[in-house]
Amino acid sequence: MLRSRLRNVGFTLVELLVALSVMAILSVLSWRGLDSMTRTQAQTRQYSDELLVLQTGLAQWNTDLDALVQPSATPGVQPGPLDWNGQVLRLIRDSAPSGTGWRIVAWTRRDEQGTSQWLRWQSAVLRTQGELQTAWQQAGLWAQGANAETRTNEVAITPLAQWQIFYFRGGAWSNPLSSDRITATPSATLQPGLVSGSNIPDGVRLVLTLPAGRALSGILTRDWIRPTVGGEKS
Repeated sequence: MLRSRLRNVGFTLVELLVALSVMAILSVLSWRGLDSMTRTQAQTRQYSDELLVLQTGLAQWNTDLDALVQPSATPGVQPGPLDWNGQVLRLIRDSAPSGTGWRIVAWTRRDEQGTSQWLRWQSAVLRTQGELQTAWQQAGLWAQGANAETRTNEVAITPLAQWQIFYFRGGAWSNPLSSDRITATPSATLQPGLVSGSNIPDGVRLVLTLPAGRALSGILTRDWIRPTVGGEKS
């Protein structure tokens, strides 16, 4: 009797196979759950990182436009405070925080190692008309293809498939390259930190097309309004 009872204790081979199958299924489900959580965390982290970089770039874009100035002009020499030629947006801004001169800032899109990047470039602090003119030309050349010297002053913002610029003039958005584009007024004489309303459009619209296949993709539109617009109309 004792031997018969001992033989009945334990699992049969079928029971063991069933138990192993259930454990295997649970292991697969657990692995898939952990893998999904890991992927979600990685995607969330990538999205947050890309969003932070883009927000920083857009904040700098607004800061540059808010700091637009029209230095003392020399006819035939002085560049305008803001210029878009279809490839690069160049502008003259104050040299904050020093406030003792100006800087030329340029924004463009250029292929970098097989990836199209949105780039920003800025000059050193400028204090003379000659320095201003030279830096303005350097910014244009930089947009066409950076060399070792100008590359030290550039910052890559984010991958970019395409971008467009529009000016708000005469109550409507228009192409800056149209016949009524803004030009500099040689007689304007302003100190750094002051904007010449006649030379600056009431608004600048930035349209960015972010490439597919990234955490951030699609079309983003950002409007900048000249700070003095409300004051002039009130």
